[in-house]
Amino acid sequence: MSSYSRISKAFQHPCRLPLYQDSRYVLFSDCHRGTGRSNDNFLKNEFLYVSALKYYEEQGYTYLELGDGDELWENRSFCAVKSIHPDSFELLGRFFRQDRFYAVYGNHDIIKRKKKFCQTYCQDYFCQCHQCSRSLFPGICFYSGIILEDQKHQMDIYLTHGHQADFLNSVLWPVSRFLVRYIWRPLEQLGIPDPTSAAKNHRKKKSSEKRLARWAAQQHHLLITGHTHHPMIGTPSSPYSNTGSCISPSGITCIEIQDRCLTLIKWTLGTKPDRTLYVKRVPLGTAICIDDYA
Repeated sequence: MSSYSRISKAFQHPCRLPLYQDSRYVLFSDCHRGTGRSNDNFLKNEFLYVSALKYYEEQGYTYLELGDGDELWENRSFCAVKSIHPDSFELLGRFFRQDRFYAVYGNHDIIKRKKKFCQTYCQDYFCQCHQCSRSLFPGICFYSGIILEDQKHQMDIYLTHGHQADFLNSVLWPVSRFLVRYIWRPLEQLGIPDPTSAAKNHRKKKSSEKRLARWAAQQHHLLITGHTHHPMIGTPSSPYSNTGSCISPSGITCIEIQDRCLTLIKWTLGTKPDRTLYVKRVPLGTAICIDDYA
């Protein structure tokens, strides 16, 4: 099966959500929440992530996670991931209880596509603040794709993780997981990057992005993915965008959808005139509206 067919297959049985003029969606991907060890790249940015989620909860956004939310290649235990990031899962659980949380699986958390896994591990988490188990995602389904259906019938927005464009990380994902878990993880601690990763291998990143952009242009769809960790907003001539990731040393990125327009956002540290630090929200570039693509 070609990468073109694999991308199309992700939308055979999607979650469909309405996109109205007043809809508010925020898209994150590639959080790679880990177990707090040296390879947990999310840990250093968690305070930015929690601050961002509190903002989006207050502003009435629906949270959409486009895969690799949790690092389940390097780590076998999802329970260990939940136990080290209770503040993040408390917020995600609140979004879910308000019917404002939807997610697709990526290659690093592809295990979430199994109903039994969700029934066993996604129902609750242990809240350290209240010292008891609390509801997390009871009855959740992780999708291969999500379609935001434009109620003005101009252009729907197609959302998936993006690993479908990468043969090694889609078709041969069990091999890639083995290599990451038992070979590249210990080598990465010595400073040797994983050559199988589209996020760390520049050539693979460009190749995946070209396939995704070509699919979007040929299908006349507005496509948003993660996977490559390369934040970008498409142009009217190239309707492909990427959310970036939550593990960059400079901060976390996401895409906001408001008034049927897409804005790339970075959350990072800022300094006030009195030299105190604060979390700031920084729009990157200008917003692109759906009507600009149509």
